[in-house]
Amino acid sequence: MRRLDWVKWVAIVDAVLLVPLIVAAITGAEGVVDVLGPAHGFGFVALCALIGIGALEGLWGWWFLIVTIVTLGPPGSLIGEMRIRRQVQRQPA
Repeated sequence: MRRLDWVKWVAIVDAVLLVPLIVAAITGAEGVVDVLGPAHGFGFVALCALIGIGALEGLWGWWFLIVTIVTLGPPGSLIGEMRIRRQVQRQPA
């Protein structure tokens, strides 16, 4: 669960960067894009690494990484994180 907590917090920070990045890209604010683009890119790579390592360790399936990549990071990783938490809570102790 601790690894899943890291995924959640990195996804939240990356989402906070992604939203203004999209707005800046649409409005043509190149200076903002130049700063937020690499920051979001780092967050995306960090998310993929956390999720990929978890999949290699058998903590969750590869579907989690695929959903994260297809949705550009935060949306898919937050959906996957919630799904995994629900599955863990349903399992008997």
